[in-house]
Amino acid sequence: MKILFVVTEDWYFVSHRLALAVAAREAGYEVAVATRVTGQREKIEAAGIRLIELRRMRRSSLNPYHEARAFLELVSIYRNEKPDIVHQVALKPVIYGTLAARTIKNVSWVNALGGLGFAFSSRRKLARLLRPMVTAVLRLSLNSHRGRVIVQNPDDFDLLVEKARVNRRLIHLIRGAGVDMSQYRRKPFDDTVPIVVLASRMLWDKGVGEFVAAAELVRRRGINARFVLVGQPDPENPGTVSEEQLRTWDNSGVVEWWGYRTDMPTVLSSARIVCLPSYYGEGVPKVLIEAMACGRPIITTDMPGCRELVRDGVNGILVPPREIGSLCSAFLRLLSDSELCEKMGNLSWEIAAQEFSFELVLTQTKKIYAELKDA
Repeated sequence: MKILFVVTEDWYFVSHRLALAVAAREAGYEVAVATRVTGQREKIEAAGIRLIELRRMRRSSLNPYHEARAFLELVSIYRNEKPDIVHQVALKPVIYGTLAARTIKNVSWVNALGGLGFAFSSRRKLARLLRPMVTAVLRLSLNSHRGRVIVQNPDDFDLLVEKARVNRRLIHLIRGAGVDMSQYRRKPFDDTVPIVVLASRMLWDKGVGEFVAAAELVRRRGINARFVLVGQPDPENPGTVSEEQLRTWDNSGVVEWWGYRTDMPTVLSSARIVCLPSYYGEGVPKVLIEAMACGRPIITTDMPGCRELVRDGVNGILVPPREIGSLCSAFLRLLSDSELCEKMGNLSWEIAAQEFSFELVLTQTKKIYAELKDA
């Protein structure tokens, strides 16, 4: 059996799907990935995964000519590779890939939607214009006995069933990409100045602006804490925060911008609190699962995907999206009570180990592969 992963960006494949691809290869599948190459080729090939470069697909493009070429490129790849299963990740690969796979006999597909993203969560005019069209295309793309759909939270499950009218028997709920618990360590909180970390792509819809504003309110109260942004802008997303803005914040002294980091276990273990005040169309944020694996309390929004991880008042605090005052209050509550942070952090670790381990995700995904093989 041959599995071809299709992921727009190589960095996303490495962070969210490489472990799954390696596990599939070790289970006896032939595995390859089609992705845009932006610097992760060596890491992918070192893991034993053959890489096919996607040259045409861009997440941000809406140009009909460019999109037609991207679709035809996928058709060509599928016909040359002749996979048994294509595992397509995120909205554009799902839509284009399913249409491409339909042109080939004896191919099944897994459509993994890690959240419904910009088109369904943003208030911007472009998102509102795209939403009905994307919903209609999903309805046509996802209703096939040759395919299965993976969503990461119940809200997305219900949206696909109720709005896109996808057959619920084709949809599987797998909560996130999972975390390798052995790669993350619980470390005791130290007595230095507490650090509050937001680690993500630097997008406005991830709540970056609200994080900075709430941090400023906390600092005005004389609370001794460091607020840190970890991540880089995403020029392919219309909601990106500019590098100029990030540098301005960094120079202001209100927050620190650490940029892109590859040592996330170390970064998250250095934090007293990990925060993601997102109102983006999340699936289940992997960085929050990783923070829980480090035994850290979480502050996040009461939004689909985010609320899957936090039992409010148990292993963290849920706040309403876009409410700076509520976010500030959550910061103040945890920064003033190190014992509560430790208690919540321990419960975070337990939840991550029991409900969000990579082994659980792997088992659930392999069942889908077997279901398609036997169909």
